Amino acid sequence: MELLAKKPSAKAPAERFTGDVWVDMVAEGQERSRLRMGVVRFAPCARTAWHRHAVGQTLHVTEGIGLVQTRDGGTIVMRPGDTVHTPPGEWHWHGAAPDHHMTHIALSEGSGAPDVPAVEWGELVTDDVYEEAGASA
Repeated sequence: MELLAKKPSAKAPAERFTGDVWVDMVAEGQERSRLRMGVVRFAPCARTAWHRHAVGQTLHVTEGIGLVQTRDGGTIVMRPGDTVHTPPGEWHWHGAAPDHHMTHIALSEGSGAPDVPAVEWGELVTDDVYEEAGASA
């Protein structure tokens, strides 16, 4: 058994996130484990860039109201207690609704293959795409 040291909160990088986003990494698995778990806090309108996970991603909302959207335009409004799974390889983005903060726990795994990145990042989500998704919040 081991009490893991708490890492400092980190500001999410501007090339992968729009707006104010802070990440607290809870766990980053060591070999054999490929688990990654973080608590992510989004200010209103803040969001990730388009991205996809080699082994999928699960988000569990703890507070606020958030949005998840896939490339085909499917949008889910997330509220506290909601859990959303994106399957392996599905392009998506997620973030806070226009008038609300949102915090979620993000769970994902690496593929285990050194030549396959755990996350592939795409372009930032445009304001037009975000506003269209936010209209459903």
